[in-house]
Amino acid sequence: MQDLEITAQIEHLRVEHRDLDDAIAALQLQGVVNQLQIARLKRRKLRLRDEIAQLEDQLIPDIIA
Repeated sequence: MQDLEITAQIEHLRVEHRDLDDAIAALQLQGVVNQLQIARLKRRKLRLRDEIAQLEDQLIPDIIA
C-alpha cells in the first residue's frame, strides 16, 4: 500500500471509530440498555483502534539502531 492509500484508510477507520463512539453513547442514554450490543460495539472499536495503529506503523519508516 502507498502512503496516500494508508492515510485514506486510517481516516476512514477513524470516522468509523467516532461513529461507534456516538452509537455506544446513544445506546447508553436509552432507558433500556442492551449490554450485549454495547459490548459488541466496544470490541469493534478496539479492533478498529488496533487496525489504525498497524496502519500508522506502516507510515513510520524502520530505523536501524
